[in-house]
Amino acid sequence: MFTYQTTDRKEARRFRMAQFNGRTATVRSAGATVTGRVRAIVESKSGATAAWLVTIVPDEPKASAPAARLAPRLCFAAEDGF
Repeated sequence: MFTYQTTDRKEARRFRMAQFNGRTATVRSAGATVTGRVRAIVESKSGATAAWLVTIVPDEPKASAPAARLAPRLCFAAEDGF
């Protein structure tokens, strides 16, 4: 699990909506990017400004699919005498 702290209200709202709708959320912090499901959002009122602690469960990285091979194009018109 990954814990992220933010003081931005819009960002906290985006995480709440992702949690409510069951979508994944992406966090970029200190050069690291984490994508996963939001597990919890807790408001911390200990300081003068509001802050939110967001807990994210990272998703497994998807394996890259091999490139699709195109089927050969066959021209039957030449065999029919057209």
